[in-house]
Amino acid sequence: MSPEEIKKLLQEVSEGRISPDEAYHTLRDMPYRDLGFAKIDNHREMRTGYPEVIFCSGKTVEQVRDIVAFMLTKDTNILATRATPEMYEAVQNICKEAVYHPLARTITIKKKEPELPSTYIAVVTAGTSDIPIAEEAAITAEIFGNRVERIFDVGVAGIHRLVDNLPRIRDARIVVVIAGMEGALPSIVAGLISRPVIAVPTSIGYGANFQGLSALLGMLTSCSSGIAVVNIDNGFGAGFFASMINKL
Repeated sequence: MSPEEIKKLLQEVSEGRISPDEAYHTLRDMPYRDLGFAKIDNHREMRTGYPEVIFCSGKTVEQVRDIVAFMLTKDTNILATRATPEMYEAVQNICKEAVYHPLARTITIKKKEPELPSTYIAVVTAGTSDIPIAEEAAITAEIFGNRVERIFDVGVAGIHRLVDNLPRIRDARIVVVIAGMEGALPSIVAGLISRPVIAVPTSIGYGANFQGLSALLGMLTSCSSGIAVVNIDNGFGAGFFASMINKL
């Protein structure tokens, strides 16, 4: 509930339009709702401007379904990351509006249309194999009210592909660059544009890539300025951070 909604509720109690018991049942889930296996943070959107996100990995299908069921009682968009098709099926049984994004492994439920800023976020990948992480970043940014331009498969092995897409990248307010292998693309992009770059290393690569460690270290030691790096395969973190910057 927003501060305005709380004031309105208290006003209704003082005017006798609702009983104190009714007000209690409305407010009892603040600041969080204890489901036994999870405590849903109902104050997060008030504190940060963004609602709690469900990280599905490690949770059972029933736990994800029950968390979503409670969150459906709130007037906020819902994002569940690292979700399986089985989790989606359980969620769709209680909410037909739920959408599954197989590449990104996310479930989204849009309960309201956020106001879109005039600027957009560019999500850029080095290769096609990096698209699942890119989609996680893009869908995260979109459900939180951002326009996203997807620019895929423009890695340094064919630099002309990147050059051809530079106008779209330069016009973005912030650029998320996703790469596996040696992770060189964020350094190249950051050296060509005047926008901040969020670099996302992926676990895509051969043996010496060490499941993304070589890409992570390459991005952390980049000689280009204006790069922030998130963890390996953390498309959600990149999309969330990009959204915060885009809405400043």
